[in-house]
Amino acid sequence: MSVSFWTRESHRWVSIVFTLAVVANFVFRAVASGEPPAWLTYSPLPPLFLQLLTGLYLFALPYTAKRRSRPPT
Repeated sequence: MSVSFWTRESHRWVSIVFTLAVVANFVFRAVASGEPPAWLTYSPLPPLFLQLLTGLYLFALPYTAKRRSRPPT
């Protein structure tokens, strides 16, 4: 299994965690009165940061593959 496979898989699972954290924020704001606790408010940020890193890697992957496949000039 390659690094790109594990990066894609982790990107998918982290996106699920991020979505659940955002949904939890909206549910808390709809059900409870007042502001949610800080840990709940900021809980989407770590998965979002991980998605940024893995997303940038996956975005650059085709460009680096093209560069590696070219014959030397």
